[in-house]
Amino acid sequence: MATNQQVIQDIKRVIGLIRTDIHDLSQEEKNQMVQDTIEHFNHYVSPGWLKYRKSVSSDSDSGAVLEWQDEGAYCYGLNGEKFIDCLGGFGIYTCGHRNPEILDVVKAQLDHQALHSQELLDPLRGYLAKAMADITPGDLQYCFFTNGGAEAVEMALKLARIATGGRWVISTVGAFHGKTMGAVSMGGKGTYRTPYLPMIQQVQHVEYGVAEDVEKAIRNLQAVGEKVAAVILEPIQGEAGIIVPPKGYLQRVREICDETGVALIFDEIQTGMGRTGTMWRCQAEGVTPDIMTYGKAFGGGILPITGIICKPKMWVQELIDNPWLLGSPTFGGNPVCCSAALATIQYMLEHDVPGQCRDKGAILKAGLEQLAAKYPNIIQAVRGVGLMLAVEFHTSDLGYACARGLFARKVLTAGTLVNAKTIRFEPAAVISEQDIQDVLSRMDEALAEIQA
Repeated sequence: MATNQQVIQDIKRVIGLIRTDIHDLSQEEKNQMVQDTIEHFNHYVSPGWLKYRKSVSSDSDSGAVLEWQDEGAYCYGLNGEKFIDCLGGFGIYTCGHRNPEILDVVKAQLDHQALHSQELLDPLRGYLAKAMADITPGDLQYCFFTNGGAEAVEMALKLARIATGGRWVISTVGAFHGKTMGAVSMGGKGTYRTPYLPMIQQVQHVEYGVAEDVEKAIRNLQAVGEKVAAVILEPIQGEAGIIVPPKGYLQRVREICDETGVALIFDEIQTGMGRTGTMWRCQAEGVTPDIMTYGKAFGGGILPITGIICKPKMWVQELIDNPWLLGSPTFGGNPVCCSAALATIQYMLEHDVPGQCRDKGAILKAGLEQLAAKYPNIIQAVRGVGLMLAVEFHTSDLGYACARGLFARKVLTAGTLVNAKTIRFEPAAVISEQDIQDVLSRMDEALAEIQA
């Protein structure tokens, strides 16, 4: 334990770095920051974190790269490294890094209020909830704002239980819904679940993309007297490797839920907010869930905010009488984060961000497919919709080699399923067509190097 004076002195130095323009930092200061960061991660964050880097950002020929600036479609390292960001924070940066139109609104909000009192009425929460009801499909109406994706999933599960009286939830193999206890119980990947078993017990996993398995699971449970609360699905599975279900799958699951009296939850945290070419992926099949989660790009790449929206029938009398029952997160729906989300919605509508994702995604996917045809012994498949794309390799080692080659050529990507057999491409919608071509040419170089 350090003395107060030492802590103050250390933090003053850090704040001084924050206040200094990157061009005014000396090379000595930059070198010290790299050294400090490695030491701090190993001793105060997680001893294994620097070894777990699917994008090889701490295992490269030039050493660790510290991110220090960003804008548009780019991330910048402390020493001036300029990366085309094709990872996009796993979907955070749909509107780009530090989008100036969104950032200006956030700065304006900070000039008069950041957080809320917890007692008085905060108007931005109401304005944002109405905007969400206006831009979501069908009769989705009531909103509850949270801070992270897993928290949003937890609220969706709790709401389904309260509204239906059921306890069982049907999820899918390969699913990813977060890492809190309830959310990871829904997950379909043993790597995440095994250390915490036994988990929430009333969860049944079925094969993704097979609607008949959903129906069989529900009807079998109901036949033995169990009550099913919900089916939870990603309209496109993200962490599983960008798995797009067969056309009609979402529609059929909707019909099954209606027939059996079960709530349908769509986890649109990654697929939503324009990334797949429509504002919400479920719109592509004309399906409206009973509850929908959202997040990732919702805060405009500026601030963290997530949440759920549901049909009026889900907001039952018990919740009206006890509005605190679902949850009361201290920072959920705070004014500064709501301002970011409002500005994000405006930007997306004014600049047709879903359309940009659709059109630029088609260009990027076509280029990736050409590379797959050129290097069939390296690439196994190309998948995805809009700017939610993935390249699957024949082995994890090949994927890692490609990610490493891209990193060396200043393209940022990362793997899925805690390995690099599949690497994802989720750049910002503001990425230029020239940058897309540069990504493809650099990947071509990396693949040629692997094949040599």
